[in-house]
Order: sequence, then C-alpha cells, then structure tokens
Amino acid sequence: MGAYLFFRSRVYRVSNKHVQPWRRPAWCHFSKGAVAIAIALFIGLLVGAAPASAAGISGAELFRNHCAGCHVNGGNIIRRQQTLKLAALGRNGINGPEGILEIASAGRGQMAGYGAVLGEAGAEAVAGYVWQQAQLDWPRG
Repeated sequence: MGAYLFFRSRVYRVSNKHVQPWRRPAWCHFSKGAVAIAIALFIGLLVGAAPASAAGISGAELFRNHCAGCHVNGGNIIRRQQTLKLAALGRNGINGPEGILEIASAGRGQMAGYGAVLGEAGAEAVAGYVWQQAQLDWPRG
C-alpha cells in the first residue's frame, strides 16, 4: 500500500523503494466548473435559507428542534438553576413571554441567542410556547 507524505503543499506516495508524486485516481477528477457550481449551490442554500418561522412551524416544534437539547421538559442540563420553570423564571426577573423572547433572541450568560435561526416570528412563537408550558408546570407527554 504505502504511506503518504505531505511536503511543501504537495502530496507524495511513499512505497518501499520509491517516493513519487501522488496523482488523483481517474474517478476523482472534477472540472473547475463543476466545483464552482457545487460551491455556489451550497452558498445559495446557506444564504437563501429563510428562518424556520417563515415556514409556519409552531412554537412547540421550534422548541423541540432548537431548545429541547438543553431544556428538556423545561429543565436545563448545563446550569441546573436556570430552568424554564415558572419559579425559576420569576427568580430571574422574567415575568412574561417578553423576557423569554429577549433571551431567546439575544441570549444571556452562557446561552447564545437564536434570533438569526428562529427569526422574529419564530422567537415570538417559542417565547409564547415556553411561557404557556411554564404556566402549566411543563406537563410531560
């Protein structure tokens, strides 16, 4: 088989007796145009992607997709005191969905903001959902 050596931005194949420049297999050649098209499509997908809320996704689904990884059932797996339970929200000065909206959009402390991901309507939907669930003491199911 042999090993590969990287030297001065080139790749060399090292066998028992020889060191020779590595050449791509025939199936691995792509034209510059094909690579440019693939990169343009990828960038177009990133830039052209609308925020999740534009698709009409509910606050519950947005919460499951973006928040539940850390806030399972209203808890917090990173900072146990910073939960989404009603008592903890009140302790932290959050007395309505507006405070949740601010934190969801801009972030606070260790939590990053998700305003760019959720969009304005998505952040409002998540804040409303979280406040509703906190009022109900986060029922499971």
